[in-house]
Amino acid sequence: MNKENVTITVYGADQRCASCVNAPGSKETYEWLQAAIGRKYGNEEITYRYIDIFTAEEDEYTEKIMEDELFYPLVLVEGEIAGEGDPRLKSVYQHLEKHGLSAQEG
Repeated sequence: MNKENVTITVYGADQRCASCVNAPGSKETYEWLQAAIGRKYGNEEITYRYIDIFTAEEDEYTEKIMEDELFYPLVLVEGEIAGEGDPRLKSVYQHLEKHGLSAQEG
């Protein structure tokens, strides 16, 4: 079976979300996700993107974050929200597996 390339996008900012004071920052979350996902699934079929909400062109997600409809860091897997604020690995893993990834053996 040919696996598709899966894109994980993290929307965030250098400053912490006001509601996320005790949570890790966006960049820390982005790096933590890369490490955790890489250990479980490898990185061959995964593309990672980080989007700074204050410098990126506005899109539907940056707009919703700015309007406090969504918290950041916001994690998307193939354009679907997999977590926000303080994302949970279990949810991100479920989204990855839905797109055909499976855990590496060993």
